[in-house]
Amino acid sequence: MAAFRDFLMRFRPVGSPGRAAPTGVPADRSADLSAELVPVLSHLEHAETEAQRIREEAAQQVEQNRRATADQAEKIVRQARIRAREVRAESATQASGLAKSEAAQCFAESEREAALLQRRAQQRMAFLVDSVVADVAQLGASAEPAGGLSGGRSPWERDGSRE
Repeated sequence: MAAFRDFLMRFRPVGSPGRAAPTGVPADRSADLSAELVPVLSHLEHAETEAQRIREEAAQQVEQNRRATADQAEKIVRQARIRAREVRAESATQASGLAKSEAAQCFAESEREAALLQRRAQQRMAFLVDSVVADVAQLGASAEPAGGLSGGRSPWERDGSRE
């Protein structure tokens, strides 16, 4: 960098236009400015090179991360598909077991209901048979003529055959 004195020299007065004065020569400001900027620009060039290197490393790291993430996602999807098959099989087994259990319960319930209906039918059967026998006996007694049936046939028989 330029020294402070050199910096102040830029502002030193020079002679007025015209003939050159023995005390000073016009300062070359463009040379002074470029000499002053060279160190700054060299630092800037170094910073640009470093920034470019950092961007390239970041792009490489991003690509590596993207590949690793894609691989990991593929692995997770593969494991999820395998697990989904297992879960479906477990669910089917559970549903089948539940359906079999419900079917067994329904079957047992229908067996109980059938047994109950059969007991009721047996309990009522004796009464109904007695009632029918009584009705038939009463019908038979009221349908017989006073002298009895001719030919020894029952009132339900016609011409010797039952219908």
